[in-house]
Amino acid sequence: TRSSLRARGRAMSRKARRDDPELEAGSCAHYDDPAYYAQAYRRRVDDVRFYEDVARASRGPVLEYGCGNGRITLALARRGLDVTGVDLSAPMLADLDTRLSRETDEVRARVATKRGDMRKVRLNKRFPLVLCPFNTFLHLYAREDVEAFLARVKQHLTPRGRFVLDVRIPDAGELARDPGRAYASPKFRYPEADGRKGEVVRYQERFDYDRSRQVLFVSMEFTPEGGGEGWMTPLAHRQFYPEELRALLHYNGLAIEDEW
Repeated sequence: TRSSLRARGRAMSRKARRDDPELEAGSCAHYDDPAYYAQAYRRRVDDVRFYEDVARASRGPVLEYGCGNGRITLALARRGLDVTGVDLSAPMLADLDTRLSRETDEVRARVATKRGDMRKVRLNKRFPLVLCPFNTFLHLYAREDVEAFLARVKQHLTPRGRFVLDVRIPDAGELARDPGRAYASPKFRYPEADGRKGEVVRYQERFDYDRSRQVLFVSMEFTPEGGGEGWMTPLAHRQFYPEELRALLHYNGLAIEDEW
Protein backbone atom coordinates (compact mmCIF):
# COMPACT_ATOMS: atom_id res chain seq x y z
CA THR A 1 0.00 0.00 0.00
CA ARG A 2 1.03 3.60 -0.34
CA SER A 3 1.13 4.09 3.43
CA SER A 4 3.37 1.07 3.96
CA LEU A 5 5.74 2.31 1.26
CA ARG A 6 5.91 5.68 2.95
CA ALA A 7 6.61 4.16 6.34
CA ARG A 8 9.35 1.98 4.89
CA GLY A 9 10.85 5.02 3.17
CA ARG A 10 11.07 6.90 6.45
CA ALA A 11 12.76 3.95 8.15
CA MET A 12 15.26 3.64 5.31
CA SER A 13 15.99 7.36 5.52
CA ARG A 14 16.77 7.16 9.23
CA LYS A 15 18.98 4.10 8.69
CA ALA A 16 20.82 5.82 5.83
CA ARG A 17 21.72 8.75 8.08
CA ARG A 18 22.99 6.47 10.82
CA ASP A 19 25.11 4.53 8.35
CA ASP A 20 26.56 7.55 6.52
CA PRO A 21 30.10 8.11 7.87
CA GLU A 22 30.51 11.17 5.63
CA LEU A 23 27.62 12.99 7.28
CA GLU A 24 28.62 11.75 10.72
CA ALA A 25 32.17 13.08 10.32
CA GLY A 26 30.94 16.29 8.72
CA SER A 27 28.69 16.93 11.72
CA CYS A 28 31.29 16.38 14.44
CA ALA A 29 34.93 16.71 13.34
CA HIS A 30 35.02 20.51 13.11
CA TYR A 31 33.99 20.72 16.77
CA ASP A 32 36.56 18.28 18.16
CA ASP A 33 39.21 21.00 18.44
CA PRO A 34 37.80 23.94 20.45
CA ALA A 35 41.11 25.84 20.41
CA TYR A 36 41.14 26.00 16.61
CA TYR A 37 37.42 26.78 16.49
CA ALA A 38 37.86 29.71 18.88
CA GLN A 39 40.80 31.06 16.87
CA ALA A 40 39.06 30.65 13.50
CA TYR A 41 35.96 32.61 14.53
CA ARG A 42 37.40 35.10 17.00
CA ARG A 43 36.72 37.99 14.62
CA ARG A 44 33.12 36.98 14.04
CA VAL A 45 31.37 39.48 16.32
CA ASP A 46 28.50 41.02 14.36
CA ASP A 47 26.18 38.10 15.04
CA VAL A 48 27.09 38.22 18.73
CA ARG A 49 25.90 41.82 18.90
CA PHE A 50 22.75 40.90 17.01
CA TYR A 51 21.88 38.12 19.46
CA GLU A 52 22.70 40.36 22.42
CA ASP A 53 20.12 42.88 21.16
CA VAL A 54 17.51 40.17 20.57
CA ALA A 55 18.11 38.60 23.98
CA ARG A 56 18.00 41.89 25.88
CA ALA A 57 14.62 42.65 24.30
CA SER A 58 13.29 39.27 25.47
CA ARG A 59 14.77 39.71 28.98
CA GLY A 60 15.50 35.96 29.05
CA PRO A 61 15.88 33.25 29.96
CA VAL A 62 17.39 32.04 26.68
CA LEU A 63 17.76 28.56 25.17
CA GLU A 64 20.65 28.33 22.72
CA TYR A 65 21.05 25.34 20.41
CA GLY A 66 24.61 24.75 19.26
CA CYS A 67 26.14 26.74 22.10
CA GLY A 68 29.59 25.20 21.45
CA ASN A 69 32.32 26.70 23.62
CA GLY A 70 30.34 29.80 24.41
CA ARG A 71 31.04 32.44 21.77
CA ILE A 72 27.47 33.72 22.09
CA THR A 73 26.51 32.06 25.39
CA LEU A 74 29.11 33.93 27.42
CA ALA A 75 28.28 37.26 25.80
CA LEU A 76 24.62 36.88 26.79
CA ALA A 77 25.47 35.80 30.33
CA ARG A 78 27.76 38.81 30.75
CA ARG A 79 24.78 40.97 29.81
CA GLY A 80 22.85 39.55 32.78
CA LEU A 81 20.79 36.91 30.93
CA ASP A 82 20.23 33.33 32.04
CA VAL A 83 21.26 30.96 29.23
CA THR A 84 20.74 27.22 28.79
CA GLY A 85 23.04 25.85 26.10
CA VAL A 86 22.52 22.57 24.23
CA ASP A 87 25.30 21.00 22.18
CA LEU A 88 26.30 17.53 20.97
CA SER A 89 30.07 18.12 21.17
CA ALA A 90 31.70 17.01 24.42
CA PRO A 91 35.01 18.80 23.62
CA MET A 92 33.23 22.11 22.99
CA LEU A 93 31.18 21.86 26.18
CA ALA A 94 34.30 20.97 28.16
CA ASP A 95 36.01 24.07 26.78
CA LEU A 96 32.96 26.14 27.71
CA ASP A 97 33.30 24.85 31.28
CA THR A 98 36.95 25.94 31.27
CA ARG A 99 36.01 29.38 30.00
CA LEU A 100 33.25 29.66 32.60
CA SER A 101 35.76 28.93 35.35
CA ARG A 102 37.48 32.19 34.45
CA GLU A 103 34.28 34.21 34.69
CA THR A 104 32.74 35.86 37.74
CA ASP A 105 30.43 33.94 40.06
CA GLU A 106 27.48 35.91 38.68
CA VAL A 107 28.20 34.92 35.08
CA ARG A 108 28.81 31.25 35.98
CA ALA A 109 25.49 31.12 37.80
CA ARG A 110 23.65 32.30 34.68
CA VAL A 111 24.84 29.46 32.40
CA ALA A 112 23.57 25.88 32.33
CA THR A 113 24.50 23.32 29.67
CA LYS A 114 23.06 20.08 28.38
CA ARG A 115 24.89 17.68 26.10
CA GLY A 116 22.65 16.00 23.55
CA ASP A 117 21.11 15.83 20.09
CA MET A 118 19.06 18.96 19.45
CA ARG A 119 16.44 16.85 17.70
CA LYS A 120 15.83 14.89 20.89
CA VAL A 121 16.75 16.86 24.03
CA ARG A 122 13.79 17.67 26.30
CA LEU A 123 14.39 20.16 29.10
CA ASN A 124 10.91 20.29 30.63
CA LYS A 125 11.14 24.07 30.61
CA ARG A 126 9.90 26.84 28.35
CA PHE A 127 11.77 29.94 27.18
CA PRO A 128 10.61 33.26 25.72
CA LEU A 129 13.60 33.11 23.35
CA VAL A 130 15.15 30.11 21.56
CA LEU A 131 18.26 30.64 19.44
CA CYS A 132 19.89 28.49 16.76
CA PRO A 133 22.87 30.62 15.63
CA PHE A 134 25.75 30.39 13.18
CA ASN A 135 24.68 27.61 10.80
CA THR A 136 23.78 25.09 13.52
CA PHE A 137 20.57 24.53 11.55
CA LEU A 138 22.68 23.39 8.57
CA HIS A 139 23.48 20.11 10.37
CA LEU A 140 19.85 19.04 9.87
CA TYR A 141 20.36 17.08 6.66
CA ALA A 142 16.91 15.63 5.94
CA ARG A 143 13.32 16.79 6.26
CA GLU A 144 12.77 14.40 9.16
CA ASP A 145 15.67 16.00 11.01
CA VAL A 146 14.19 19.46 10.55
CA GLU A 147 10.75 18.32 11.69
CA ALA A 148 12.13 16.62 14.81
CA PHE A 149 14.16 19.70 15.72
CA LEU A 150 11.34 22.19 15.17
CA ALA A 151 9.08 20.00 17.32
CA ARG A 152 11.61 20.40 20.15
CA VAL A 153 11.80 24.16 19.51
CA LYS A 154 8.03 24.52 19.84
CA GLN A 155 8.05 22.33 22.95
CA HIS A 156 10.52 24.72 24.60
CA LEU A 157 8.90 28.02 23.57
CA THR A 158 6.51 29.98 25.76
CA PRO A 159 3.14 30.69 24.08
CA ARG A 160 4.36 34.02 22.65
CA GLY A 161 8.02 33.05 22.50
CA ARG A 162 10.33 33.69 19.55
CA PHE A 163 12.69 31.38 17.69
CA VAL A 164 15.63 33.15 16.02
CA LEU A 165 18.13 31.45 13.71
CA ASP A 166 20.66 32.30 11.04
CA VAL A 167 21.83 30.27 8.05
CA ARG A 168 23.89 30.87 4.96
CA ILE A 169 22.02 31.51 1.71
CA PRO A 170 23.38 29.02 -0.85
CA ASP A 171 25.96 30.53 -3.18
CA ALA A 172 25.60 29.09 -6.70
CA GLY A 173 29.22 29.87 -7.54
CA GLU A 174 30.50 28.09 -4.46
CA LEU A 175 28.30 25.06 -5.05
CA ALA A 176 29.58 24.76 -8.64
CA ARG A 177 33.25 24.60 -7.65
CA ASP A 178 35.41 21.78 -8.96
CA PRO A 179 35.92 19.24 -6.12
CA GLY A 180 39.39 18.55 -7.46
CA ARG A 181 40.56 22.13 -7.04
CA ALA A 182 42.00 23.35 -3.73
CA TYR A 183 41.33 26.92 -2.61
CA ALA A 184 44.27 28.18 -0.56
CA SER A 185 44.22 30.73 2.25
CA PRO A 186 47.14 32.51 3.92
CA LYS A 187 49.19 30.33 6.23
CA PHE A 188 48.77 30.83 9.97
CA ARG A 189 49.92 29.48 13.31
CA TYR A 190 47.71 26.63 14.45
CA PRO A 191 46.86 26.91 18.17
CA GLU A 192 48.62 24.66 20.62
CA ALA A 193 46.23 22.05 22.05
CA ASP A 194 45.92 18.32 22.75
CA GLY A 195 49.67 17.73 22.44
CA ARG A 196 49.94 19.52 19.09
CA LYS A 197 52.50 22.31 19.04
CA GLY A 198 51.52 25.74 17.82
CA GLU A 199 53.02 25.28 14.36
CA VAL A 200 52.66 27.33 11.21
CA VAL A 201 50.43 25.55 8.69
CA ARG A 202 49.35 26.02 5.10
CA TYR A 203 45.58 25.88 4.76
CA GLN A 204 43.31 25.06 1.84
CA GLU A 205 39.71 23.99 1.28
CA ARG A 206 37.96 21.75 -1.24
CA PHE A 207 34.23 21.87 -1.95
CA ASP A 208 32.05 19.00 -3.14
CA TYR A 209 28.31 19.64 -3.50
CA ASP A 210 25.88 16.71 -3.45
CA ARG A 211 23.04 18.15 -5.52
CA SER A 212 20.63 15.33 -4.72
CA ARG A 213 20.86 15.77 -0.95
CA GLN A 214 21.68 19.52 -1.10
CA VAL A 215 24.68 18.95 1.16
CA LEU A 216 27.94 20.84 0.72
CA PHE A 217 30.96 18.82 1.85
CA VAL A 218 34.01 20.90 2.74
CA SER A 219 37.47 19.41 3.24
CA MET A 220 39.64 21.68 5.40
CA GLU A 221 43.25 20.65 4.79
CA PHE A 222 46.19 21.59 7.04
CA THR A 223 49.86 21.04 6.08
CA PRO A 224 52.67 21.92 8.54
CA GLU A 225 55.03 24.51 7.05
CA GLY A 226 58.04 22.79 8.59
CA GLY A 227 57.19 19.37 7.20
CA GLY A 228 55.44 16.46 8.81
CA GLU A 229 52.12 14.80 8.30
CA GLY A 230 49.15 17.01 7.48
CA TRP A 231 45.54 16.40 8.32
CA MET A 232 42.04 17.07 7.01
CA THR A 233 38.89 18.10 8.87
CA PRO A 234 35.57 17.45 7.10
CA LEU A 235 32.50 19.65 7.39
CA ALA A 236 29.02 18.99 5.98
CA HIS A 237 26.38 21.74 5.64
CA ARG A 238 22.87 21.24 4.30
CA GLN A 239 21.94 24.05 1.89
CA PHE A 240 18.50 25.56 2.50
CA TYR A 241 17.13 27.90 -0.15
CA PRO A 242 15.02 30.77 1.24
CA GLU A 243 11.64 29.58 -0.04
CA GLU A 244 12.40 26.02 1.10
CA LEU A 245 13.24 27.23 4.60
CA ARG A 246 10.13 29.42 4.74
CA ALA A 247 7.99 26.42 3.78
CA LEU A 248 9.63 24.15 6.37
CA LEU A 249 9.01 26.70 9.11
CA HIS A 250 5.43 27.34 8.01
CA TYR A 251 4.38 23.71 7.69
CA ASN A 252 5.91 22.95 11.09
CA GLY A 253 3.75 25.54 12.80
CA LEU A 254 6.03 28.60 13.01
CA ALA A 255 4.95 32.01 11.73
CA ILE A 256 7.73 34.21 10.35
CA GLU A 257 7.74 37.68 11.89
CA ASP A 258 10.93 39.17 10.49
CA GLU A 259 13.70 38.32 8.05
CA TRP A 260 17.13 39.85 7.58
